[in-house]
Amino acid sequence: MVPSGYDCAASVLLCAEDNAAILGLDDDEDDCSWAAAAGSATPPRVAADAAAAAEGFLVDHPVQSDECVAALVATEKEHMPADGYPQMLLRRAGALDLAAVRRDAIDWIWKVIEHFNFAPLTAVLSVNYLDRFLSVYPLPEGKAWVTQLLAVACLSLASKMEETYVPLPVDLQVVEATSAFEGKTIKRMELLVLSTLKWRMQAVTACSFIDYFLRKFNDHDAPSMLAFSRSTDLILSTAKGADFLVFRPSEIAASVALAAFGERNTSVVERATTTCKYINKVVISSMLSLTKPFARH
Repeated sequence: MVPSGYDCAASVLLCAEDNAAILGLDDDEDDCSWAAAAGSATPPRVAADAAAAAEGFLVDHPVQSDECVAALVATEKEHMPADGYPQMLLRRAGALDLAAVRRDAIDWIWKVIEHFNFAPLTAVLSVNYLDRFLSVYPLPEGKAWVTQLLAVACLSLASKMEETYVPLPVDLQVVEATSAFEGKTIKRMELLVLSTLKWRMQAVTACSFIDYFLRKFNDHDAPSMLAFSRSTDLILSTAKGADFLVFRPSEIAASVALAAFGERNTSVVERATTTCKYINKVVISSMLSLTKPFARH
């Protein structure tokens, strides 16, 4: 019997390689395959309208129903890092400083996002993949290059999910890279990330809820461009901050929406918690105190 196209594709992707082989950790010669980046052409920057980039994930989406949001809330936990991950970032395991690994990876991702003018959702997805991977997959000590490889793979996967123009994975390494991973090495790392995350790449993030909450707190009217812009900035800030990992995406989105409208006083929060069943007053108050340094006044 001739195997189906799906079976053929699966047999190619799920090849007989263990995780050590994917990372190149079973190679006694070199840590990984490298290709000199010097002299390589820099891919053209994506021409993006500044206003559209500011709105990012908030444009061209239908108004979400309560039922749609309820379905997202029911599944959002599946797209969060494993339990205990925030605590993992606070303690150092041997020579590995996981918090520093995360910070370095995100700093590099942000620079590449800016270089290519990628959408805000691409940045949020990249960090989501990174955190979920780090929460369940122990990185080897003494292999500093793995952090860079993981960052490239997460950004590459996120750009494929969100961007119209998707550079080759090797071309993402244009920012602060004197050398670069070969394409085949990046693809092997992408496969490891995909399998580790169980192929759940259409992640539920704060971006999934923000339009709903902005309208909810604006008498169901479309919010202003200023509110859109503030929400974008706040969500990107919370994605970078490890302090926000203890909150669910819906909780982050609700507090971001309130902060975007400049609503921080007790009476407004009280009213929001009574009109929206997805809001926990204690959680939102805590979130608002954390987002205060990032919010514009």
